[in-house]
Amino acid sequence: MAKEKKQPRPKAETPKGFRDYFGADVTERKQMLDRIAEIYHRHGFDPLETSAVETVEALGKFLPDVDRPNAGVFAWQEAEVPGGGAGDWLALRYDLTAPLARVAAQFRNDLPSPYRRYAMGPVWRNEKPGPGRFRQFYQCDADTVGSASVAADAEICAMLSAALEHAGIQRGDYLIRINNRKVLNGILEAMGVPEGPVSDDVLRTIDKFDKVGRDGVRQLLTTGRKDDSGAEIAGVGLAPDQAEPVIAFLTSKGADNAETLANLRAAIGASATGAEGVDELAQIADMLQAMGVGPDQAIIDPSIVRGLGYYTGPVFEAELTFEILDEKGRKRQFGSVAGGGRYDGLVERFTGQKVPATGISIGVDRLLAALRAKGLMGGEAQGPVVVTVMDRDRMGEYQAMAAELRAAGIRAEVYLGNPKNFGNQLKYADKRGSPVAIIQGGDEADRGVVQVKDLILGAKIAAQASHEEWKAQPAQTEVPRGDLVAEVRRILG
Repeated sequence: MAKEKKQPRPKAETPKGFRDYFGADVTERKQMLDRIAEIYHRHGFDPLETSAVETVEALGKFLPDVDRPNAGVFAWQEAEVPGGGAGDWLALRYDLTAPLARVAAQFRNDLPSPYRRYAMGPVWRNEKPGPGRFRQFYQCDADTVGSASVAADAEICAMLSAALEHAGIQRGDYLIRINNRKVLNGILEAMGVPEGPVSDDVLRTIDKFDKVGRDGVRQLLTTGRKDDSGAEIAGVGLAPDQAEPVIAFLTSKGADNAETLANLRAAIGASATGAEGVDELAQIADMLQAMGVGPDQAIIDPSIVRGLGYYTGPVFEAELTFEILDEKGRKRQFGSVAGGGRYDGLVERFTGQKVPATGISIGVDRLLAALRAKGLMGGEAQGPVVVTVMDRDRMGEYQAMAAELRAAGIRAEVYLGNPKNFGNQLKYADKRGSPVAIIQGGDEADRGVVQVKDLILGAKIAAQASHEEWKAQPAQTEVPRGDLVAEVRRILG
């Protein structure tokens, strides 16, 4: 009989583009999201959890094709199973907005209108991973569906400001910048550029403003330019006078909102669409002021151009303005942590009827990294109190100690490894980040006492004290068994 070939062991490694999240990562993210959710709840928004899987058809633009069916999303084709249609394409959700559009259409007769919801959870993108760029990441969205009023846009901006501050970002360390797609449409009208391939090229060029600046945009709109490598980049082919309204639009930001709005009115010329966009920005500015959101928190800024190709009205972007040191010790600004705007066409895909919507999405990982960079998340999460095991026959009493601590609201556990080597139990407590260890051997049990070891103080003494001081064990206290909870509370502060 032929010998069966031994199967190779699977590699214990995370798939490319994914990562694992351990204690402090999960705990601190939850703390941050809980703070943000508190603000959203306070503003009357309801939580919504949707399936991680959507039909590819519902996701919209990421439709599968013959050559590359997984483009942009992690998609698969349903097999013939009872109750399922053969050939249906399913995918992990790409963002939290497309599922919202599907929910708003599917349950439109049951949901209140406007419908205000927030959602937090992982999304998946089948894209090439890179440094800091993962295929699975968290999003945190808040949207209002069913209101065409710019009051909804202003409220989203005010709520975002409150959420950032409640999460820990101080006023002065962030700025929400607001623009409007309708103003840009007015600019295109003033240029004499109709919707189509040329206007799409103009939008793509505008999106490069923060990289190439005013002169670079002017060159790209007209005859083209050389990039840093010396390569020639073709221009859109507009006449120089056609390009000037775009430059005026991008550089309209004044000393305050009033000056910015005046500059925009001059840039749009006689365009009715542009005038409507400027009026909406003026209303948003007035409402933000009425809600107590000052110019150090949110401003009108025409240089914010990301998403103008997608959004249909107001556009928002929240940027952190403080500097951090990168891995090479260089100062750099943290940059954008949230973006959003009005998208009035998404639900229409399902219903055939226009349904106005506006919302914001916070980059969870980026905001959490910013809070850590500012020292606002408290470093490593504190581990549990560890009740050590000196006598296996008294495991019930050790479990009772842990239960008492938990009942008092203190995180605690009993050591469940091999208790033979007591030093290994303390090493375990150290690896868990435990602040306190509880010790009770037979002698202590007979006398009705426990030893309470302050591990944090003990580590400091071990690093700084003399050998004689260390032997005196000032970090270990003997207390009556009935005082266990009180002594642990004292140590924990």
